[in-house]
Amino acid sequence: MTLSDTQSTGSTADRARTVQDFARSELFDRTFREGMELVEETAAYLDGEGRRDSKMLSRAAALAYAAESMKLTTRLMQIASWLLVQRAVRENDMTPEAACEPRYRLNDRRIEAEPSHAELPIALVEYLVRSEKLFERALYLDRRMYLDAQEETPVNPVLSQLGMLEAAFKG
Repeated sequence: MTLSDTQSTGSTADRARTVQDFARSELFDRTFREGMELVEETAAYLDGEGRRDSKMLSRAAALAYAAESMKLTTRLMQIASWLLVQRAVRENDMTPEAACEPRYRLNDRRIEAEPSHAELPIALVEYLVRSEKLFERALYLDRRMYLDAQEETPVNPVLSQLGMLEAAFKG
């Protein structure tokens, strides 16, 4: 094992520890509870009151409603998936190292935050705003745990050179 191998193993272990610490934290509990409650509330709204509201809209507003509800459900499914990965780490159903894989990261692609039509029901707009705030918080946590941890370990040029020298003289 070279010096650079030891350095990268250390940073991976630190990141895994950070992920596991978050999964066991009160912050995770609150975020998970809030996220799952928002998913349930939104589903109930879209299946009930929201469906009735959408039938009273003009054609243009009804199209905007359909588009906004798709954005909303997509955003909520991304949040729920991310939260479920964190819970899997907490319950030892997934290793923190596996949770670090890029396929489990939140997509940084921005969904248009402004409602696309002035006639949209206020309840839908409120769900859009709440989901955007929760997504931003989850994205911030995701970046802090998974990406910032990688950037915090700067490459030490001396250790890097020593590692290359060690590798050159080994063979």
